[in-house]
Amino acid sequence: MPTYLSPGVYVQEVEPSSRPIEGVGTAVAAFVGFAETGPVNAPQLVTNWSQYTRLFGEFVDGMYLAHAVYGFFQNGGGSCYVVRVGSSGDPSSNGRGDGRARSQGRRSSSRPAAESSQTVRGGFRFGVRTDGDGAGEVTLEFTAVEGEDVPPGSFGLLVKRGNQTVESYERLTVARGDENVVTVLTERSGLITVEEIAPGVTTESPEPGSVTLGPDAPAAPTPARLEPGDFAGDVGERTGMGGLAAIEEITMVAAPDLMSAHQRGVIDDDGVRAVQRAMVDHCEQMGDRVAILDPPPALSAQGVRSWLQDDAGIDSKYAALYYPWIQVQDPASGGPTFIPPSGHLAGIWARNDDTRGVHKAPGNEIIRGATGLQLGVTRGEQDLLNPIGVNCLRGFPGRGLRVWGARTLSSDPAWRYLNVRRLFNYLEESILAGTQWVVFEPNDEPLWARLRRTIGAFLVTEWRKGALFGTTPDEAFYVKCDHETNPPEVIDAGQVICDIGVAPVKPAEFVVFRLAQFSGGSGAVDE
Repeated sequence: MPTYLSPGVYVQEVEPSSRPIEGVGTAVAAFVGFAETGPVNAPQLVTNWSQYTRLFGEFVDGMYLAHAVYGFFQNGGGSCYVVRVGSSGDPSSNGRGDGRARSQGRRSSSRPAAESSQTVRGGFRFGVRTDGDGAGEVTLEFTAVEGEDVPPGSFGLLVKRGNQTVESYERLTVARGDENVVTVLTERSGLITVEEIAPGVTTESPEPGSVTLGPDAPAAPTPARLEPGDFAGDVGERTGMGGLAAIEEITMVAAPDLMSAHQRGVIDDDGVRAVQRAMVDHCEQMGDRVAILDPPPALSAQGVRSWLQDDAGIDSKYAALYYPWIQVQDPASGGPTFIPPSGHLAGIWARNDDTRGVHKAPGNEIIRGATGLQLGVTRGEQDLLNPIGVNCLRGFPGRGLRVWGARTLSSDPAWRYLNVRRLFNYLEESILAGTQWVVFEPNDEPLWARLRRTIGAFLVTEWRKGALFGTTPDEAFYVKCDHETNPPEVIDAGQVICDIGVAPVKPAEFVVFRLAQFSGGSGAVDE
């Protein structure tokens, strides 16, 4: 309390008795797969397609990660995390991002090939690119920068072929800004790549000297050997999907290149099941995200039914499956190709959340960028698939290609619909983030009342948005936090228990119009 010792007027700022709860984001995706270049097993935030190409390269023939990310942004996605998978057992990769995985995939010709040989200088890893005819040896000459008004850690760089200087950079720096070495070389160099070994904490610049890099076998994205654990990763080491556990804002997870690895024989049927099970387990453990699963390619309706029920055996309210694969134009090959739909669907979820809200089922939405389907699903075939949770993608004359399903893979009717699961994720995370101020407050009736007001105000807002069912707030939700939920033994344990119940809206999945003949008359119809 302030002390007043002399007469006068005093101004005192008063903290509000309760703080409003703000809704958390619901449309951040995470993609795990193979890329042309970029750090391995290090989740990277990507907010647009240009940023993806700077970090991970372009489309690669037979690989689906780039297509998934492109489809995500094309369909309305705003931000995502990308994890480039590498094999811990492949000699071209040590599993920590300083190697390059290899395959027979063919890159798009719109950018140079990926790094060949590499060297570590200071806090950075430098590599040389190769052109179509081979670049030969390239020498990097690091120089000190003398003069006033230069940022600490500044250095110069000459790129030479033989005795000829082909690129020159007078002042690069390890500090953040327009002269940062990673920023400058990524934007301006056609020969040299650079990667920060410890992103965000590098302070060591390269010492003066030179190093010669020569091309070896061209790098490409698919590891020669792959285990399910390379996709699943490890939480402690922050690899694979395990690296996503530390990023709280993620709400959906997809691994489109799981199917490309399976197509190339790098991972078998058991491995596919193991990875998809790991994806679902990850989402269930986190409790705030949903896995978007892809089926194997070219399955018939009966085939995907058998695969889901007999092979995959997934029953989870934290997973969704879309069928069939979609057709898109492939810049790498110049023609149409079929790809898993998970990336495009993640973008549709994001678009739906932005335009309507997370409470709206992400169905009856147009699939932007898709030019066809691998199999046209009939109504009778969807009658077979919809009850087991397979969300069908269908084409309708005059209405384009649309998402014609919005179910989870749960057998529990309470969690049948995607919007219900994702709405609860949103409510839980928003309330959790918005009530952190309660910790260590006096556990008494005033605190309980503040909790009721804070949570009640948030749920009223959601009810007004149409997220909750009922004509009045009392029909839509309840918040109970009093002596009944907090008896003395609960208070003595240092706990505050608040019971919250909500009535989520369910989608109008089956619209039935009842038509009947009548003999005429006034024609009045009771409302």
